[in-house]
Amino acid sequence: MPGRIRGPQRRQSSARAHRRTSVRRVRGCRMGATTPPDHLDREQRDPATTRNVLLAKKFRQSGAVRSGRRCGVLLLAAAAVLIGSVAGIGIVATAPPDPRGVAALDRFIHQQLQWGSCDSDLLDGAGAQCTNVTVPVDYAQPQGRTMSVAISRVRATDHDHRRGILLSNPGGPGGRGLDLPVRLGRAAPSYPWELYDLIGMDPRGVGRSTPVHCGWPIGDSFQSAGADPAGFGESIATQADLAARCLAADNGTLSHITTRNTARDIDLIRALLGEDRINYFGMSYGTYLGVVYTQMFPDRTDRMVLDSAVDPARYGSDVMIQDQGAPMEEALDALADWTAARADQYRLGTTRGDVRAVVSGLIEQAARQPIRIGAYDVDEHWLPSVLFGYLHDSRRFDDAANAVRQLADAAAGQPAEPSADLEQALSGLLTATTDDAIASVESSTAVVCGDVSAPRDPAWYWRNVEASRAEQPVFGPLVNNISPCAFWPAPVEPRVDVHNAAPVLIVQATGDPVAAYQEGVGLHRTMTASRLVTLRDVIVHGAFTVPSSCVSRAVETYLRAGGLPTTDLTCHAD
Repeated sequence: MPGRIRGPQRRQSSARAHRRTSVRRVRGCRMGATTPPDHLDREQRDPATTRNVLLAKKFRQSGAVRSGRRCGVLLLAAAAVLIGSVAGIGIVATAPPDPRGVAALDRFIHQQLQWGSCDSDLLDGAGAQCTNVTVPVDYAQPQGRTMSVAISRVRATDHDHRRGILLSNPGGPGGRGLDLPVRLGRAAPSYPWELYDLIGMDPRGVGRSTPVHCGWPIGDSFQSAGADPAGFGESIATQADLAARCLAADNGTLSHITTRNTARDIDLIRALLGEDRINYFGMSYGTYLGVVYTQMFPDRTDRMVLDSAVDPARYGSDVMIQDQGAPMEEALDALADWTAARADQYRLGTTRGDVRAVVSGLIEQAARQPIRIGAYDVDEHWLPSVLFGYLHDSRRFDDAANAVRQLADAAAGQPAEPSADLEQALSGLLTATTDDAIASVESSTAVVCGDVSAPRDPAWYWRNVEASRAEQPVFGPLVNNISPCAFWPAPVEPRVDVHNAAPVLIVQATGDPVAAYQEGVGLHRTMTASRLVTLRDVIVHGAFTVPSSCVSRAVETYLRAGGLPTTDLTCHAD
């Protein structure tokens, strides 16, 4: 979940052109705010700019700034200006109407889909076919520009009991879902997928659909605030730079890469496939997309499974991400206990405190001097992000402990080359690539920032960072940090107020470090006819991937017969 709900898998990079540094150097400082585009003159800056510049001066005068890092404070001042100037770019659109009954949408509703090969061994091997759906960029202006949404279809094999179509989304936002029907079948083979035409989808802005491309010089925006105001100034400048790049590259589509419009695309796909209703399987952010669809199109949903759910009342780049701090620290405790019990193997200490001290020491050292490992320099902004990616699933504790061991060796001055999985994690964070993987991260930013406004005042984030350190020393500065959304134009539509009685099935793990358990409880409260299946005492993001006959039985019964459990359930892993 940067301002996003993340899945457990990191992308694989296809290019290594920028591997050598963790962040681009600008005039002796780490990557900072680029010069605003020429069309962003002072008259376009909103009144908040003056306040932010004064705040920057306050940070500059702070006695907490470490010697030798004052360039970070200068970057903070530049970033504060960008809060006003970048966010002041006018991206204006009227609220799109419901596609139903809009005559101008006829050309989309009656388009002829051309199904064919997916050009994917995984999909083609499963008998899938793919096509591109033409959708309006702006549903309020359907006669205007268009974009493409790629979908796949694996037809139901039990023709006598076919239940219609089942769409799916893997999360993100920005997750590529074209091959998700096949991956779902492999992850949960006992589920009655044979009853449905399984529809995969790369949402607008992602993958084979018309993508978002911002030209980011790094692979992600999800970084820690740092140890002091100077480090925070560096982070603000980085986030301002990433936002500025997206807005400068925008060709008029960016403000329309939103959850609302993806829901509208789903409804158009439903109509094109000749179905009255959709069934749905959503994970992580995909649960939010699903419930937004139920709110926008209440008469067009059937069976919906929502795994690792998001509370729609907390969705956004701030509180939803803050909710990850406490369960992430608990997951780190569990990793520390697990690793300490195997002290001979990992050599990180014999107690939880020992292992945590190694992690904290690495972050502190990285703040003084980035840790060189292989072709990468890992500083205090990125080291917590690396750890975050390993803690989605306790089945990856061996990888996580090995990664800490490798970083500790590198920090001690030993020659260290990252393992394949650590290389993938570092590349995913620090490397710009020429493939569509980074576009998914840029699309994710566009969706979250375009869905819900974020606080703009850097002081708000810094107060939260400082307040979090006592209870969340590793991940508090990460999940409370500023994001590109602080520099984004206001959304063109209001956030979706979800509250309805759609009979959905919610599956949530108590140890989920990414979609905190209370997020699922909040969604259950909002969806008054829902049932909540709780998977207890398991650290995992993606509960359906854990062998649990109790969870499987509830989901299988619901997808096969349509009946929700009579009461909420509490399950355990087998």
